[in-house]
Amino acid sequence: MIIQPAQRLGEVKEYYFSRKLREIAQMREQGIDVINLGIGSPDLPAADGVIESLATSLGQEGAHQYQNYKGIPALREALASFYQRHFNTTLNAEHEILPLIGSKEGIMHISMAFLNAGDQVLIPNPSYPTYASATRLAGGTPVFYPLSADNNWLPNLDALQTHDLSKVKIMWVNYPHMPTGAKASRSFFERLVAFGQQHQILICNDNPYAFILNDAPLSLLSVPDAKSVALELNSLSKSHNMAGWRVGMVAGQADYIQTILRFKSNMDSGMFKPIQQAAIHALQLPNSWYEQQNAIYRARQKGIQQIFNDINCTFDADKGGLFVWGRIPDHYKNSYELSDQLLKEAGVFITPGGIFGSQGEQYIRASLCNDITIIQKARTRIAQIK
Repeated sequence: MIIQPAQRLGEVKEYYFSRKLREIAQMREQGIDVINLGIGSPDLPAADGVIESLATSLGQEGAHQYQNYKGIPALREALASFYQRHFNTTLNAEHEILPLIGSKEGIMHISMAFLNAGDQVLIPNPSYPTYASATRLAGGTPVFYPLSADNNWLPNLDALQTHDLSKVKIMWVNYPHMPTGAKASRSFFERLVAFGQQHQILICNDNPYAFILNDAPLSLLSVPDAKSVALELNSLSKSHNMAGWRVGMVAGQADYIQTILRFKSNMDSGMFKPIQQAAIHALQLPNSWYEQQNAIYRARQKGIQQIFNDINCTFDADKGGLFVWGRIPDHYKNSYELSDQLLKEAGVFITPGGIFGSQGEQYIRASLCNDITIIQKARTRIAQIK
């Protein structure tokens, strides 16, 4: 007898990278030395002081007990100070910040806390696939809005205004944008807040790339009265090389945070205390630390751009974030064809843009999460198949 899966899984499939990593592992077991330029998992270590803080905290009294669902007060205070210092945004540490076990869980928490069956959710195309899968799992209906290079990968709010938005409850945005690296301006965020207020839509900005190759970090919550219609997710995964540590946050109006907590408190039992204490140290790092990281990423970015030039992909060199996003040559049917060719013939995996939505079909995305020597090795291999 086979027990059938829940209907809520519906169209939700196993995450693309979960399947692809398994495929790459199988190729490596067969002796194929695959170079993975696809996934944005930082290879650089967390700052020395962060690691030392974790080690010291492990032996402290109460370190291994269940923790407060809202995180320890010192972590919330550190997050509030971080937002004030870097984004000029004031947050109440007690009521407007909720630490998360990675911001990915926050996408699910927000979806489950606010969506009823049939509620519509505006989701960018292309974008992080989890926005759509979390919407479906929560019973909502994804409504994809197109982004394009012609509009710098920003939503066309005027075009959205012409649609029936009466059933829309949440709108996902993500700037700096993944996968394209596009940045939003403060003036655009001001228009976005006004759009949310006009249509009574909860605007959710996913903001984990603010410090990577970006000289002007920006928070949606810095816009006056944004908290009335906006939430912002952030994470230490990319910005502080702590992806496996699972440290994130959601910030916004106290009522919204309390609603999310009502769901979250039934799903986990708080973040490991030594990780929280190490995160506090990470949030206090000087600007010079980010500058050192970005110097490394700039060199890697140039290396990836050289690969894209070699395979005749076009790209905008001014974009930030942890990836390079390039348009493929016209003779390829789609991004999967080029990605599969590079993997099969050169043993190099580069992510097909089609996994992020139909607007990404003619693009590929390469990660900056490999040492420059590995990037150069990948370039040599790819050159041999031309």
